[in-house]
Formats: sequence, structure tokens, C-alpha cells
Amino acid sequence: MTGHVSASRVIDASADEVFHIVTDIARLAEWNRAITAVIERPDRITVGDRWTVEMSALGQRWHSRSEVEVLDPVGRCFAYRSATDDGNPSYALWTWVVADHAAGALVTVACELHPATFWRRALLVRIRSFQLARRELVESLVALDARAQRSAPAR
Repeated sequence: MTGHVSASRVIDASADEVFHIVTDIARLAEWNRAITAVIERPDRITVGDRWTVEMSALGQRWHSRSEVEVLDPVGRCFAYRSATDDGNPSYALWTWVVADHAAGALVTVACELHPATFWRRALLVRIRSFQLARRELVESLVALDARAQRSAPAR
């Protein structure tokens, strides 16, 4: 069993600006509501690079390690695989796509959960999917919009 959720939002900033914000690992905690801190990161990201963040969800905190699978600045697609930093084989595939839009940029985020252990398959995938779809993705897109407005040049 997998869980798949996605959300989109139009942001009043250029698609290139928004893509730069999404791929700036050092500043993820500024707009991604589930990330409380960036623990470890490369100076620049390329395919295969890894970073570690502290996550907060479902009343818990844990470290999550991510690895870049796609980094396409021309097509503005950023995809990575993330998993808890405790050896559990469960993982999530995250994909961010930023497209030009008449009002700025259309940002779509998708998350595909791949639970590998009994409790994560039986229970947690449903809870986490619901939480992501109902609140977390939308809140992060709203915060990303606010972050983009702070860095956008005056119009």
C-alpha cells in the first residue's frame, strides 16, 4: 500500500525565483512547516546529494535524510527520496514542479509514501497521507508564497 497526495498553488513570483527557493536546502525550515531545522546539507545540490532535516509531525520529532533524484532547473523539476534516519526501510518520494503561469508560478508538490513495515503499512500511511493532504502541503505552499513575496523585487 502506498499513499499519494499532491497540492498546487499559484504564487505571485517568477517561476525561476520560486524554483530557487524550493531547492535552497539551507532555507527549507523558513517555509516548509514540517521541517524544524536543517541538520546537515551540501553547499550546492546535485543529483545524488543528501541532506538531513529535523521533522515534526504527528506529535513526534525525528531526523529525515533525503537524496536528490532529479534536479532540472530548465524544466523546474526537483525530486528527492526521503526516509527516517533510523534505518526503517519506509520512504517517501517528493516531487516539486514549478511552471510559468499568467499570475506568476504554478507550484505543484506531490508525495508518494512507500511504507515497508507492518505498522506503517497498516496504520501510519493513512494517517500521514491525511495529514499531508489536509494540512501540511497546503500550509507549506502558503508559507512558500509568503517567502517568495519577501524575496521578490518590488513590482
